[in-house]
Amino acid sequence: MTTVSKVWTEKFAPMSHGKTRYWEAGTGFPTILIHGAGWNSGPEGWVLNIGPLSEKFRVLAIDCLNWGTGDVFNQELSFAYMVDHVREFMDVLGIEKANVVGHSMGGWIVTLLSYESPDRVNKCVNVAGGGTAARPLQNMVEFKVPTEQQIRDAFAHRFPEGRIDASQMEELVKPYIQKIALPEHGEAFGNVMKHMTNPMTRIRYNTVRRLPLIKVPTLIVWGRDDKTNALELGEQTHAGIKGSKFIVYDNCGHGAPQEKPDEFNRDVLAFLGS
Repeated sequence: MTTVSKVWTEKFAPMSHGKTRYWEAGTGFPTILIHGAGWNSGPEGWVLNIGPLSEKFRVLAIDCLNWGTGDVFNQELSFAYMVDHVREFMDVLGIEKANVVGHSMGGWIVTLLSYESPDRVNKCVNVAGGGTAARPLQNMVEFKVPTEQQIRDAFAHRFPEGRIDASQMEELVKPYIQKIALPEHGEAFGNVMKHMTNPMTRIRYNTVRRLPLIKVPTLIVWGRDDKTNALELGEQTHAGIKGSKFIVYDNCGHGAPQEKPDEFNRDVLAFLGS
């Protein structure tokens, strides 16, 4: 088993809806990591990346609005709220401009942020991001709060044996199991899924028309075997953002930061440091 050095500190930022949880590590230029959709998504998904990235940057891995063990905003909401949640987080911490790294749903969010607020984004890394396809994913449409065993199984799949030791795995799953019993969390998360999977929401916040207007330096990272957001979506995103850089990992699915951590950390550091 691999032992990951715990270089981060868990903190909570006071926001307009309540508090938002985030992990912070390192010093230097602010670099915000934004996770994908799913009950089991949050800072924990970046556990193999925060250490290496924080050697050069001030890394802030945040919970999106209605994720994590912070406070929830219990109404149907989608991308407009979630993108502004990142801006508000920056405002609260006094961050004028930051690098942003987003995986899956987070890739969609950082693309919208780059389009809407280019003055707030230094460089953008889109990792297997959604946004160019209007179709919702079935597991989002049919969302149900998972059981403790389903959460454990999901983390075991994300971090196969050898990636992380048993005690650290237990620490990673704990907040997601805890969330099951937190008042309103299941309902609030379900409301996000309901709005995000609405066909009109998917069309309204589609990124295709926005891509040619994005001027922020952008790195696009994809797994060749991605079954969630197919490689064609990455190719379309790359073609749409003029001057973007595109890296494809062989023998890699949707979770590049976890599946190819060494390559991912190397490539992101090179791009952000250039």
